[in-house]
Amino acid sequence: MSLDLTPVHRNLYTKVTFLGLEFEDLILVLSLAALMNLLAHFVSDTARVFGMPLNVFMEFVVPALAVPFLILFKYGRPRGYLTDLLRSFIAPRAWCALERDSELTHSYVVEEEE
Repeated sequence: MSLDLTPVHRNLYTKVTFLGLEFEDLILVLSLAALMNLLAHFVSDTARVFGMPLNVFMEFVVPALAVPFLILFKYGRPRGYLTDLLRSFIAPRAWCALERDSELTHSYVVEEEE
């Protein structure tokens, strides 16, 4: 009696990238394109850069320039570096657990008297 075998893919831990960028980086580039388009609409409707309208320039050229910058910025850095960097800016500053708190004047734990 023979066993039916199912092929197992061995590359489950392979990084999924597009143009050398991770999924989170591409979300950043797309949100940058939307933000630049909105900012260009607020600046002027008739402004032109290199013969094209400002909103088209800001929507397509600025994110297209951001992709090589992100590739160079993330070169040699570990996976998920950009999200960790953004979290470090948002997270509270907790530098060392051994250092005394300058704002704490009395202890939280009250010792019982006998």
